[in-house]
Amino acid sequence: MTPDQVDDAARRLGAGRLEGAVLGALPESCRPTNEVQAYAIQDRLHQRLTAAGLGEITGHKIGCTTEVMQAFLGIDNPCAGAVFAPTARDREGRFRHGNFRHVGVECEIAARLGRDLTPAEAPFTADSVADAVTAVMAAIEVVDDRYDDYGALGAPTLIADDFFGAGCVLGAPVDDWRALDLPSAAGWMTINGVEVGRGKGGDIMGHPLAALAWLADSFARRGRTLVAGEFVLLGSVVETKWVAAGDAVTIEIDGLGQARASFG
Repeated sequence: MTPDQVDDAARRLGAGRLEGAVLGALPESCRPTNEVQAYAIQDRLHQRLTAAGLGEITGHKIGCTTEVMQAFLGIDNPCAGAVFAPTARDREGRFRHGNFRHVGVECEIAARLGRDLTPAEAPFTADSVADAVTAVMAAIEVVDDRYDDYGALGAPTLIADDFFGAGCVLGAPVDDWRALDLPSAAGWMTINGVEVGRGKGGDIMGHPLAALAWLADSFARRGRTLVAGEFVLLGSVVETKWVAAGDAVTIEIDGLGQARASFG
């Protein structure tokens, strides 16, 4: 794709995000057909959204790191996006349901970085990224189906638009996370007090930090660094659940505690 085509795609996606318009297929002239093109558009989209006032990027999200989510979306590999600072909450997030087109929630494990993960260190493994993790948290990812038919768009377009990303709630940071068996840690979600799904940390690529290693490698291939202080949502152990106005959501991960979200 030419720089003009990349910018045209980012402009169209940005308009959808900022104006709340329903997104259909991008024109063939600027539609990404592979992940290289998708992430180039995503990078330009981030620049546009920050310039338009959406804020700085404070973290990252990874979708489709578990079999349950790959089956749900029909995509068999991880896909990454960004989280903008104004869309992230701590402990208990309150959101206006009407600000979303079709809002959903996911039950996640998140990691916060205490040092950079640079391209010079690649390739990464779950073990090699562990010393960069300063805290691990339970988290809710907030997603928004902004599309007229996401199944028809294809993974590259979804990646270009941050793969449904719309925000998150981070639980209290757990600094002594190394004492936990993260792959065995159970996680579950309730909506209005009713359990709607559960899984375990090992559902995320065998180990949650394997997802962080995947993202660091993905960044390294593009010459980019994951920066100290940023957080990464590593993937959902529960299939996406769509929420109605007034719903209250709680997720809990063994050893990591809870995060809550409400949609007024």
